[in-house]
Amino acid sequence: MTTIETYLANAAAQRAAAENTSLPNRREMHERSAITWETMARAAKDTEGRAAVNLAAKVAAGVVAT
Repeated sequence: MTTIETYLANAAAQRAAAENTSLPNRREMHERSAITWETMARAAKDTEGRAAVNLAAKVAAGVVAT
């Protein structure tokens, strides 16, 4: 399981926990946690994209052997 998949699984678990609680403050806490995990997943995906672009640029410049 990749880091992104782990983050998204954690977000899903928090959303499920929010649905299964009857306490409003706990529901809000789980929802905030889910949003945080989803934000982390997006950031990790963006980082992977930037790393791929950087590597491609280095390979094109001959800095890194393929």
